[in-house]
Amino acid sequence: MNYWLVKSEPDAFSWERFLKEGKTMWEGVRNYQARNNLKAMKKGDLVLFYHSVSDREVVGYAKVIKEHYPDPTADDDRWVVVDLVPVEALKKPVGLDQVKKDERLENIALVKQSRLSVMPLKKEEFDIILQLSEDN
Repeated sequence: MNYWLVKSEPDAFSWERFLKEGKTMWEGVRNYQARNNLKAMKKGDLVLFYHSVSDREVVGYAKVIKEHYPDPTADDDRWVVVDLVPVEALKKPVGLDQVKKDERLENIALVKQSRLSVMPLKKEEFDIILQLSEDN
């Protein structure tokens, strides 16, 4: 199993909307590195859901239920999507400031590649963020 983090502006697609809809096609990615990360996702992988821009916090996690396929919102077949379902909201959101303060997360892509919208995580990083949610 692999671990990931995806970012969404809450005004565009929030965790609350994701819960209400119960499933989403993660579309609209137009960065090659993020696209390659989507292509590497496997069914059953876990994905942290991060509210970017305004909130800057991890709010929940999801699961990949369908591996990559062509993005129907793109005119170019190089772009792909995956399907995700929400698993659980975090007990308390974990803010970017908390992530940056935790020495165990100093190399996390969320800090090192802050503009990337789909990024890999190590299992340890995923678990630390879940732990931080419990410890708040």
